[in-house]
Amino acid sequence: MRRSRIPTPLPDRTPRWVGLALFAAALAIAAPARAAEPRTVCAITINSSDEKEAFERNLPRDQFRVVELVQRGRKDWFEAACRSGVRCDALIISGHFDDGSEFYADQSDFRDFLTVPQLQQAACSASCSGLFAPLREVYLFGCKTLGTEPRQVAAAEVRRSLQRDGRSPEEAERIASQLSARYGQSNRDRIRHIFKDVPVIYGFSGQAPLGRYAGPLVERYFRSTTGSIEIASGQPSPTLLALFAPVSMVSAPGLTDADPHASFRAELCRLADDRAGLAGKLAFAHELLRRDPTEVRMLLDHLEHLASQLSASQRLQPDVEGALLAISRDAPARARYLDFARDADEAGVHTRMMALARQLGWLSPEQERDEFARMVEQRLREGRLGKHEIDHLCAARPEPDLPLAGQLVASGAARPGVVAHSAVLACLGDPAAHQRTVLALTSSQDTDAEIAQVYLRHRPLADAAEQRALAEAIARLSAPGPQLRALQALARQRLTDPASLQAIARIFPQARSLEVQRTIAGILLRADTQPLARADLARSLRKHRLKSPDGSDVIDALIRVLQAG
Repeated sequence: MRRSRIPTPLPDRTPRWVGLALFAAALAIAAPARAAEPRTVCAITINSSDEKEAFERNLPRDQFRVVELVQRGRKDWFEAACRSGVRCDALIISGHFDDGSEFYADQSDFRDFLTVPQLQQAACSASCSGLFAPLREVYLFGCKTLGTEPRQVAAAEVRRSLQRDGRSPEEAERIASQLSARYGQSNRDRIRHIFKDVPVIYGFSGQAPLGRYAGPLVERYFRSTTGSIEIASGQPSPTLLALFAPVSMVSAPGLTDADPHASFRAELCRLADDRAGLAGKLAFAHELLRRDPTEVRMLLDHLEHLASQLSASQRLQPDVEGALLAISRDAPARARYLDFARDADEAGVHTRMMALARQLGWLSPEQERDEFARMVEQRLREGRLGKHEIDHLCAARPEPDLPLAGQLVASGAARPGVVAHSAVLACLGDPAAHQRTVLALTSSQDTDAEIAQVYLRHRPLADAAEQRALAEAIARLSAPGPQLRALQALARQRLTDPASLQAIARIFPQARSLEVQRTIAGILLRADTQPLARADLARSLRKHRLKSPDGSDVIDALIRVLQAG
């Protein structure tokens, strides 16, 4: 066996000061490590602060700091937070999120909000890496933040388009299912896309608890032995999930590159990333518009958002102007797109696609109006008009368009005797059609009354005479159902006419429905009752009110107001 040769020790000629330095370094290494920097928990408090405050009270100050990112009264607070350089280990967002488009508040003194496109743009851009890159956990205190219901599915027009291109019905169904899976974008999908690679995202699959209930649950969590230890650990907490399980809390990881739909996120980022500039985004949008129109339809939300960012001055920038010119000259893509839009089942989809076509240079304003007129005429002839279409048509034409109303009547497509047809004409500014539609509110036909309800949300009652006529018509109704529905629609109007208020008050003693009485009380509570005989009205309410099974209600509130007056 070969032995290692042991060298003869040499005299130590190292300077003394070097030896002292080495000794000091050795002591530093042997000493306890310096305390780690506190982890940062960022908060975006749009609505309730109860959850954030529970974190603040319970996290050890030497280990955590809680930073509020919202600056009240500053519109660009989110952009300012991105520029601030703060790096978040965990993020808490509190706000209503019912429809999955934005976090918002229900408090009148809170004007702040945070949209999903804002989050997508920040997540895809380097300008906000501090808020997203270090994240280990996200807490979303809002309804359906991790809901799995798809926001959109491939509609019937998608299947028809695929079959026109030669696919069999079975193949068209299979492709439509694939499109729905890829582009459906449930709230859970969108949140996972935004918080890519974040190990743990907490949210709610259904209705979330209000802050005053969520806050105490967070407190209970921190009273457990693992509360503060788990924060920003990147591991799901069984304790937290168990506490919130009865109110639908779930967790999910952020999207990773291994996810089957990771390529879709990459496409969305190409539409959102500021580093590409508007011209670069438009060039990529052009690539998307060249795809099969079924895919373009599923990407409509994102293409609309990009087009909405284009100001008049930006359109004149040479690179942006060139990108838009390339799109406008793409005749094959234009033809495929318009053919698909004209076959859309929903009037709203048709109108949105035509509006986008105008923004992209595929339609002039006059051509877009002609497309709208043809769509309305076709739906009138085919009888494809319900409350949803009326809702859309009124929103799409906020200004009167009497020439179009006259054109529809002259063509024979619009029959004024049909309530849905009258509502269309009324949306376009026809005064007589307006009167017919308002009176339909008292119809015994549910569909007609529902159309009138939707119409009045867009075109309120014009004057006191209209209020009085409608109030008297409601007073003549005897069936509780139609009467309640009409009163609920009237409650959304701001009643100022004393005679109308008196007519509504006279219904109360004859009402045989507690809901009817409560609706009347709500109307009177919001109105100016000074012109009424308040003492007599209070006595009538006490005498004729139906018994409330759940204690004090709006009727009691009205009585107190009348007595105080």
